[in-house]
Amino acid sequence: MSDTLFDYFSQVELPTPTLGPDEVTRLFAQHFGLDVDLQPLGSQQDQNFRVFPRGESTPLGVLKLSNPAFSEAEITMQDAAAAQVAERQPALRIPKLVEGPRGAMSAWWESSEGRIHARVIENIAGSTLTGSAYLGPDVVARMGELSGRVSVALADYRHPASGRVLQWDLRHAERVIDTLLPREPDEEVRATLAAATDPALAALAPVAEHLPVQAGHFDITDDNILRPVGGRLPDAVIDFGDVAASWAVGELATTLSSLLHHDGATPATTLPAIRAFHALRPLTGHEVDALWALVTLRGVVLVLSGREQVRLDASNDYASGALDREYRVFEVASSVPPTVMAAVIRRALGMPVTAPDAAGWQGAAILSPSFRAPSAIDAGTVSSLNDVGAWMHASVLENAAAAALAAGADVAYVPAWQPILTGAPARTPDEPATVPTGVTVWLAEPAVLTGDVTVEGESLVVHGDGEALVLSGEGVAAGLAATDAASATDAGASATHATLPAHTRILIQRRPQGAPPAPAMVTASLAPGWRAVLGDPAGALGLAADLTPHDDTVDPTADSHAVLARRERVLAEVQEHYYSAPPQIERGWREYLVDTDGRVYLDMLNNVTSVGHAHPQVVEAAHRQMRLLNTNSRFHYAAITEYAERIAAKLPEHLDTVFFVNSGSEAVDLAIRLAMAATGRPDIVAMREAYHGWTFASDAVSTSIADNPNALETRPEWVHTVDAANAYRGTHRGADAHRYAPEAVAVIDALAESGRPPAGFICEPYFGNAGGVPLPDGYLEQVYAAVRRHGGVVIADEVQVGYGRLGGWFWGHEQQGVVPDIVAVAKSVGSGHPVGAVITTREIADKYRTGGYFFASTGGSPVSSVIGMAVLDVIENEGLQQNAWRVGQHLRRRLEALMEQHPIIGAVHGSGLYMGLELVRDRSTLEPATEETALICDRLRELGVIMQPTGDYQNVFKIKPPLCVTIESADYFADQVERVLATGW
Repeated sequence: MSDTLFDYFSQVELPTPTLGPDEVTRLFAQHFGLDVDLQPLGSQQDQNFRVFPRGESTPLGVLKLSNPAFSEAEITMQDAAAAQVAERQPALRIPKLVEGPRGAMSAWWESSEGRIHARVIENIAGSTLTGSAYLGPDVVARMGELSGRVSVALADYRHPASGRVLQWDLRHAERVIDTLLPREPDEEVRATLAAATDPALAALAPVAEHLPVQAGHFDITDDNILRPVGGRLPDAVIDFGDVAASWAVGELATTLSSLLHHDGATPATTLPAIRAFHALRPLTGHEVDALWALVTLRGVVLVLSGREQVRLDASNDYASGALDREYRVFEVASSVPPTVMAAVIRRALGMPVTAPDAAGWQGAAILSPSFRAPSAIDAGTVSSLNDVGAWMHASVLENAAAAALAAGADVAYVPAWQPILTGAPARTPDEPATVPTGVTVWLAEPAVLTGDVTVEGESLVVHGDGEALVLSGEGVAAGLAATDAASATDAGASATHATLPAHTRILIQRRPQGAPPAPAMVTASLAPGWRAVLGDPAGALGLAADLTPHDDTVDPTADSHAVLARRERVLAEVQEHYYSAPPQIERGWREYLVDTDGRVYLDMLNNVTSVGHAHPQVVEAAHRQMRLLNTNSRFHYAAITEYAERIAAKLPEHLDTVFFVNSGSEAVDLAIRLAMAATGRPDIVAMREAYHGWTFASDAVSTSIADNPNALETRPEWVHTVDAANAYRGTHRGADAHRYAPEAVAVIDALAESGRPPAGFICEPYFGNAGGVPLPDGYLEQVYAAVRRHGGVVIADEVQVGYGRLGGWFWGHEQQGVVPDIVAVAKSVGSGHPVGAVITTREIADKYRTGGYFFASTGGSPVSSVIGMAVLDVIENEGLQQNAWRVGQHLRRRLEALMEQHPIIGAVHGSGLYMGLELVRDRSTLEPATEETALICDRLRELGVIMQPTGDYQNVFKIKPPLCVTIESADYFADQVERVLATGW
């Protein structure tokens, strides 16, 4: 043990102590008076053990054998810093020295490897975030919060040993890299690390002298924080071994770096941690500008130090096991230039960001002649260019440019910095690059570049005053052939006579002096940062950059956060939206939904648009009828008659009379009123745990506690309930499920015997609200017979499960082999248009007349009717019921295979494309995994899948995609579920 402060550069090689377990237990008993068992723990520089009193399973603490290179003063400093954090931040769990029979267990040991300091620190209960599993935004934010709390607690901490020089001190990162980089034997690794180091140091240089210095932990990483037992968010900080004085922002940089190797991590996913740190310990502008440079340098140091340690100590499993993670940290950190991330972070924190756009292009005009008739192409989410699925074909953009030129434009162009949907991938687990960093142009005639033009590889560079324009792409490559041959082959040579060809794509990017090379496309998350660094080249070309409408129309591409804030101000709070931070969806096609950033999501939820989003046959039917007539249903027009005949033909012959309404709630409400009118009775029997709608009558028979926690207690006196016939988690499970029907019959009989025979019975014929749980065989046969025996009628709520969704049956009641007296249907029948219907017998319908008249202004309107008929045509002509069965069976097999691997899957319910994946914490108790289900749905959205929970406990995936969903999409969904279950949520 040294008496002087550690200086890394005087002892680059730092092998860890390697005392054997027999020697450690002997010395432990000698100095601390206890016999113990040992469990080795990893460390890069020290030797650590979890210690247990001999023969016991409860740990006594963690034994730390400090590296002999560290002085006593440094060890004392670590313990004192931990004590100050514990005092200043009592909500944090911080380990303290453990008291033994001889007092605090801290002593010098004379070992076979020399004098070593040993101390026992509390074993904090819980689990670290070690490994590379996914970390959710809330966990990421908590890590930033922990880092901020420790930084605040140590802001005024002073100690003589804080001036020690550690390899992890980011003030010394450049020197550490200069020391270790030449020692790295892999030439490719050396070159890669050096290429990332230079821009990081360049970004750091202007602000380094302005960065505040203070004491810090400087190792608040996923390895050194713990979640409480059974908890999600970490609340403990351990291992104060790297305490020193350094740049305060290094505390956060170290934390951020540890996030980057986790599944799905990107530079943008660190923003919750940065915001949380900033909320507690505000960052200065200089610190923000330095932050990502420090994260990158930390990544370089991790790679070099880890590889050096393994070369030095090949038996150090802790160091060797971390190599892949450390390299991943470096790769993600260096994937975005520090200056770009600085602008992203500034924007996230509400700090000013200055873009080169403000100054405008300072050079001369670069093209001769200038453009007189430019034509801008909007390739964004709401552009008509992308209608009818055209966005799935990249050639559409080329065709649009060609059409604009043919129409007389001298240049067709796609502006920079506006998200492009055209050609975007349909299924991607990562945020796609949809935002162009430059202007893409197609010229009607060849154009000559003017000014100071040079050749860089396959690109042309036009130099202005302190900045340049970079032209690349197929058009430029062709243009190089028109330059002087010698100029075209020498990088940096003059190309002042270069000619740009016509009718070919050319990307033109702006590059201020010192700006990093930019990809052609970037993600929407990083686009503001790239724009702040690069600027917009449109002005240099004499082109407009802004395609945003400036009239009174709604701009659907306006900032999504602002639109959400406006929504929450003007809509009732109870009218909720999916997700706490939802994407702004502005387009749909088939089984896909698209947000304003051009991100395409797989919609595995939306049974409303049954035949697929924006089906052209449905759209055309509505469009044509709108041009002809749309009025209320009291007028005489053919469509309502034809549609009523079509929908009645899907049911047994005696169900021949149709009422049209606008929604499932209205359909159920009307069905209940029909039952009451037909029987002259007020009482209705309904199944518990069901949802039927929000109108007075449909809500009255809805007893799902997910929609109303007091559902059963607040039912009106005319509603009577029977047990939910759920064979999986209900009162009677498995083979005992046959008991549900006799018990329901007993309730009905008892009502009749009490003088209140029910007017009717209502339930979903396939238990949709529970996630597609089939009713027990023969259930409806027995219950329907009991109701009818007492003169009542039976209602099938087919709003969710009907219309071919089950695959094997067009209607849910067909699965039970029964025929209801009244059928209520909606959702699927309009494929997104508000259409609902109630189908019954003429006798029942006529009795409703005794209570008054029926009228729905737009129920069965001309437009609604033709849409309804178009939906039926598509289901029949495209074989969507058969597709539901084929794809549903395939998906069921995939999910059942996952069930064998992951105990959290309790059951796979359903049929066809009405399925439910029920998640449980215990397959024996069936404790619902409610919190996990919500978190998994959020993770799936990040991976490009729209999914939401259902059921009374909100622990069931409601898998109800459009009926046109493909096997490829079903596989993608299953793949992403598998990824989440394997890597975390």
